[in-house]
Amino acid sequence: MSGSTDAAAGAVPGPRASAGALPLALPPTAVPAGPQDADLTEGLEEAYWSVHDGAAASATVRQVLTRLPKITLLIGRLAWQADRRSTLTAVGCQLVSAAMAAFGLIASVQVLQHLFAAGPTPDRVRSALPQILLVAGFLSARALLEAAVAVAQARVTPKIRTALECEFLRLTAHVRLEAVEDPDWHDEVHRANDRGLFYARMIVGQVVSLASAVLGLIGSAGVVSILHPALLPLLLLSVLPVGAAAVRSARARFRSFKRWNALQRRVRVFSWLLLDVDAAAELRSDAVQGALLEEHRRLTVKIADEDTRLGVGSAVLNLAGRAVGGIGTGITYAALAAMLISGWLPLAAGAGAVLAIQAARASLTQFVEVGHLVYEHALWVEDLLAVQDRCRGLLSPTAPVEAPERVEEITVQDVRFTYPGKTAPALDGVSFTLRAGETVAFVGLNGSGKSTCAKLLAGLYEAQEGSVRWDGADVRGMDARSVHRRVACVLQEPVRFPFSALANITAGAGTLTEVAPERAMAAARASGADQVVAALPGRWDAVLSKRFKDGQQLSGGQWAKIAVARGLYQEAVLLLLDEPTASMDPPSEHAVYEAVLRGRLRPDQITVLISHRLASVVACDRILVFDGGRIVESGSHDELMALGGDYAAMFTLQASGYRTGSDVSEASAEPAV
Repeated sequence: MSGSTDAAAGAVPGPRASAGALPLALPPTAVPAGPQDADLTEGLEEAYWSVHDGAAASATVRQVLTRLPKITLLIGRLAWQADRRSTLTAVGCQLVSAAMAAFGLIASVQVLQHLFAAGPTPDRVRSALPQILLVAGFLSARALLEAAVAVAQARVTPKIRTALECEFLRLTAHVRLEAVEDPDWHDEVHRANDRGLFYARMIVGQVVSLASAVLGLIGSAGVVSILHPALLPLLLLSVLPVGAAAVRSARARFRSFKRWNALQRRVRVFSWLLLDVDAAAELRSDAVQGALLEEHRRLTVKIADEDTRLGVGSAVLNLAGRAVGGIGTGITYAALAAMLISGWLPLAAGAGAVLAIQAARASLTQFVEVGHLVYEHALWVEDLLAVQDRCRGLLSPTAPVEAPERVEEITVQDVRFTYPGKTAPALDGVSFTLRAGETVAFVGLNGSGKSTCAKLLAGLYEAQEGSVRWDGADVRGMDARSVHRRVACVLQEPVRFPFSALANITAGAGTLTEVAPERAMAAARASGADQVVAALPGRWDAVLSKRFKDGQQLSGGQWAKIAVARGLYQEAVLLLLDEPTASMDPPSEHAVYEAVLRGRLRPDQITVLISHRLASVVACDRILVFDGGRIVESGSHDELMALGGDYAAMFTLQASGYRTGSDVSEASAEPAV
């Protein structure tokens, strides 16, 4: 009675106690949505695409300098493989350009010697005129050479990117299915695709700039040593503080960028929620927008403060670096003045030394900044190459023996298969035979092994024990791709190719452009896709993607019909249907099964149907019932119903869901047979 009183009063019923339940205290009255005063980047997992971000900030100068030659050789090898002629042109022009810069400095010293010589000014200018023209010639030649380097770079860089991308996609498209289903592999290939290919395009120009800076340094040092050997220590005194400041500044920028990335990831959580179309209805129905906007603003204010702090710190660091560099330069110029006053160095040579020192400082700064970029970006390129190497070891096996175009019998003998990281086998001693012209259904609970068995039949997995034989020949001795071409798979969630309706049907046969018209029409009619295509603007030519102008959007059921037509168009040895009609309406589903299971296009084709809707498997020649990775029952529908085992129980349970109350009462009142 008390329970009735509480319910009438509108009280919330208390929790029901259950055996073994863990105690749970009341939640607090308020909780933070994220870090408050601590580091805003705490609590974030390392993103797969950011593992090398900031690597240059943590590397020592020695590590960077040690790796730069190896990186240069790596990029040189890629460039050589992509375009030898352009690579040779770039290297040759770069070397000659550096020589032109050094000769230009020496010629400038000669000009100064003429200008500072004794005699009237017009005479000194006239005597310096040939040297001035020589300097102009060196500068013009260097400009032409640098333009030639840029042209060669423009030719070779896209070729490197194209070669790497094509090879990367070729490898990843053909690795075995179990590799694709590995989340670690998935992260690796997406990181390589997003970052490795991007930096592979950028790093060529960076290596060219790095080489230019190194050659500039060498040229400046050579000119200074020619003017006076004692100037070399002064050159080091001038440029090393600048280099140290540049190193500190570069590392600070890398650290800042990594931190900025992490901060943006946190704030984008709220941006994504506010913009996500899938979340839009619930956000508005629950009025969550205000809470999300408030948290978003709190984080953006903190990020703005962090940006300000980092900006001020960078400015102070740059000021300190320039101050140290200025002190070094001042000492250098003081020593240079002392050498001039004491007569150790002619005035013209001193002026030339100033020019060389300034050029060396600019080259060193460029070397430090570009060197850090090259160091970090090379990690991404090497990561890309490592992923390619790993994919080569995961490719489906190749063999000179092609899979036959016609098969009378497929025999599965004592097959066992366990997924990586799992202890329980997905298939444990499965054996059966499929014959041409036969339709066989795989049924069972989720995780019983039926889909795994289908993937083994398709050659997507390889049996760890036992064998799969086509007319007595083990498929492991056949070329894997030829096996794949002989099997047509129609899945519950088919690929929705953003191509024309016709290309979506022919894609399964390995072509987007070549069509067998009668075959395509027969497949479309059998699957019901002909009416889908007939209703489209443009019909066969209609593009099935809203990402394109005038593209069409199909429903799930319409896509299922297109996918079934794609499978039928292949005219494969083995047709695998894995819940292909799950999104179809009942009339469409019935029509597809009538076409596939009764009026098939090829009487010599083996058809395997995987379905949880047992009404669809009644017409199959045989039904295999899977449980725990084993086949526990086998026979026709009538035979299995008479057996009264697992299949009969599942079928009866599903059938009861379609009965009305009176039907159930009448059935229960009937005498038992």
